[in-house]
Amino acid sequence: MSPTITAFAQSPDRGRGLARDMRVRWAFEEVGQPYDVRLVSFLELKQAAHRALHPFGQIPTYQDGDLALFESGAIVFHIAERHAGLLPHDADARARAITWMFAALNTVEPPIVEREMAGYAERDKPWYAERLPILEGRIRDRLDELAARLGDADWLDGEFSAGDLLMVLVLRRLEGSGLLEEYPTLSAYVARGQARPAYQRAFDAQLAVFTAASRG
Repeated sequence: MSPTITAFAQSPDRGRGLARDMRVRWAFEEVGQPYDVRLVSFLELKQAAHRALHPFGQIPTYQDGDLALFESGAIVFHIAERHAGLLPHDADARARAITWMFAALNTVEPPIVEREMAGYAERDKPWYAERLPILEGRIRDRLDELAARLGDADWLDGEFSAGDLLMVLVLRRLEGSGLLEEYPTLSAYVARGQARPAYQRAFDAQLAVFTAASRG
């Protein structure tokens, strides 16, 4: 049997490929492995059956036989370790790729998500207009550093890896903010990731869920 992942039955990203199951879908597509998807409603996220898989009531989760995992980064890492295509064979290059996975989720993503959350929860607050430039300044600091490291290379460390997969999707969260467009090399980097056939297949699969839910 194929591994089963969970995804939103009605994704709040409206099919834009930003929900975190996209990371797992893309990883499966890159390594050429089949997978099944179980759609979960917002109500089901908080129920005991789902919390047994994900204690924080989120998506995605991963089940393969007796193994159950949560956290998109951990699931992508597991897939990359089990199947060729997302981590280099050379031990040092492999370690660097894993480092970039952590960097994407622990260093680059947090200020981006903080800006998102402020937009949802604080937009009507009197301090929001003053806080937003501070939040965006923190993001620019990270983008400055990332762009300097990437330079004119196609990928972060030689060949495409799981580190690039996660970094591309983290940077995509800036779409519509105007921030990524300030960095042509990073914009081109994201575009290269989106042009990969595996990305396209994963995106289409996630979009199909939203399209079906909208028709229903």
